[in-house]
Amino acid sequence: MCMLPLNCLFFLLHRMHIFIGFLLLPSVFSQLITHDYCVLGAGPGGLQIAKFLDEAGRDYIVFERSQGPGSFFQHFPRHRKLISINKRFTGSKNKEFNFRHDWNSLLSQDESLRFSHYSHDFFPHADDMVKYLQNFSTALNVLYDREIRNVRMKASYDAWNGHYFLLEDQTVQEYLCNVLLVATGLSVLNKLKFPGEEYTEGYETISIDPSNFTGQSVLILGRGNSAFETAENILSSTNFVHMIGRSRVRLSWSTHYVGDLRAVNNGLLDTYQLKSLDGLLERDFSDLAIIRDDSGKLYFTLKLKKKQNSTLNESMKSATILRQNHRDNLATRDPYDRVIRCLGWKFDFSIYDRSVRLKPASGLKSKYPFLKPNYEAKYSQGLFVIGTASHAIDFRKSAGGFIHGFRYTARTVHRLMENRYHHIPWPSTHYPISQLPNVLLRRINEASGLYQMFEILVDVILLGLDSTTFEYLEEVPVGTIPTLAENTGRKIYNTGVFILIMEYGKNFSGPEKDVFHYNRAIGEAKAAWRSNFLHPVIYYYRQLPSEQQMDFRPHGWPLPRPDYIHHVVEDFLTHWTGPNSHILPLRRFLENCLQKDLRAFYSDHCFVFSLTHQTLPIFCQQVYLQNQGLKRKR
Repeated sequence: MCMLPLNCLFFLLHRMHIFIGFLLLPSVFSQLITHDYCVLGAGPGGLQIAKFLDEAGRDYIVFERSQGPGSFFQHFPRHRKLISINKRFTGSKNKEFNFRHDWNSLLSQDESLRFSHYSHDFFPHADDMVKYLQNFSTALNVLYDREIRNVRMKASYDAWNGHYFLLEDQTVQEYLCNVLLVATGLSVLNKLKFPGEEYTEGYETISIDPSNFTGQSVLILGRGNSAFETAENILSSTNFVHMIGRSRVRLSWSTHYVGDLRAVNNGLLDTYQLKSLDGLLERDFSDLAIIRDDSGKLYFTLKLKKKQNSTLNESMKSATILRQNHRDNLATRDPYDRVIRCLGWKFDFSIYDRSVRLKPASGLKSKYPFLKPNYEAKYSQGLFVIGTASHAIDFRKSAGGFIHGFRYTARTVHRLMENRYHHIPWPSTHYPISQLPNVLLRRINEASGLYQMFEILVDVILLGLDSTTFEYLEEVPVGTIPTLAENTGRKIYNTGVFILIMEYGKNFSGPEKDVFHYNRAIGEAKAAWRSNFLHPVIYYYRQLPSEQQMDFRPHGWPLPRPDYIHHVVEDFLTHWTGPNSHILPLRRFLENCLQKDLRAFYSDHCFVFSLTHQTLPIFCQQVYLQNQGLKRKR
């Protein structure tokens, strides 16, 4: 107790100062919040992986910087039409088959969470996606208004991977996680640094009212769907629209890549080819310059060399000089009223500390993180990338950058984590070998994950120890095949393995290919290996391929050369059910690999065989003798 009033006053002030300091330092004194799994982003990818974690009863949290899920779709695409198809009717009641043509639904056991209940449009409105994601996220553990601004790693023997992930939000609250699942998509706009960039407008802010472009001449920088979407919106109002890109237009119907230009946005191609003033140009952006004259007109030109000693700030003077120096038939010699940037997005690496070692991929994939085939960061164990940014694995090939693709890759990541961290092996089913043709035919005709993630996800058939049974694993990442036992927790015998995959013809797709040429389709089973359109391919290996074999596989092949290979001939209806074209050749291929008769027999035939033969067909052994034979109709 203080004896003097003055001393007491100083004592109280000192204690108050300590208390105020405590309030100002929450990151030091606040309690650390811990979870097994932390998910960054509540877009479709983040919600999909959260759904799997929730159904498995795992300890997880989703961080979302906005006030609701799917914030990207609240603003993009700017003109509000999605290019992911919403095919409500297929003529089939098979749910798995119908997912092949439903590009917007996430995977859920709740049948009400099908996107077809939210929109009847073939190309839905983006607002419908926002409503869908709001309902999908209802029962999930999502923390909104939490922007994670820093991620770092802390070594610990107690952590699952030998280190924890420390996340810090905008309130300086910290969270501790064993596994980090990054589903932030591509959130940073691609911007070019060039003279005159200040005169351009971005896709993210440009007006979507066509009347604001009435009587104007517009230049668009970029060649993707956002650029063509913008052009499509203003074609009827402008004098002309010119579009400049680094490469030639890649049409999705030629490349079979859903990220290339879709038909719904390609009106500019018509007006260009029919000489209706609009046009396409190819130019490297490295020497781009935009200058403005005194009247506000914009000119596309090249950067001035130093020896010219001119400044682009002298707008009217520079514009006059540059126009005079150009050829008099230069495509871009006329001025523009507006220049619009539509250059896409890239992954945000800025929030990750150096300790995380999350690095960009190389070359054209540099806008994505560098990932291993199991969607784990190359140098950061326990950090998985989900959703659009996981497209680094199948960039410009399959559908992994879009909902109808990454919903399946998210499921594969969840299965990998269940095996690694909870010792729950990859889901599988066991069958007698006599059922192999039937099981394969069912998957060939129904499987949605294989269909959408062609050449990336595969079904694996592991033969049993005596080859009289097999174990079936669905939708395994093709790049993980050499480490299959480690990734799935399944026993592998040296008795052989079949791999089912979907492929296009190796010489069919490409930006300069004429995919509408005569005789483009193959109809004869004997020429199935020449099939062009998407079709099933079965690889057979006596032993599982090694990592070295995967590394040195032939160019363009998803797998190393097998011991035997079988192409199921393409089918116009994608119904591989023809007795002579599809089923018989497949069965004979399997029989050749297994050296077993896989035909099915009626019960009376098996009865006769049992009386007249010492060795019965495998079907009679495994079905008839088990009182399960096929009976004739009387």
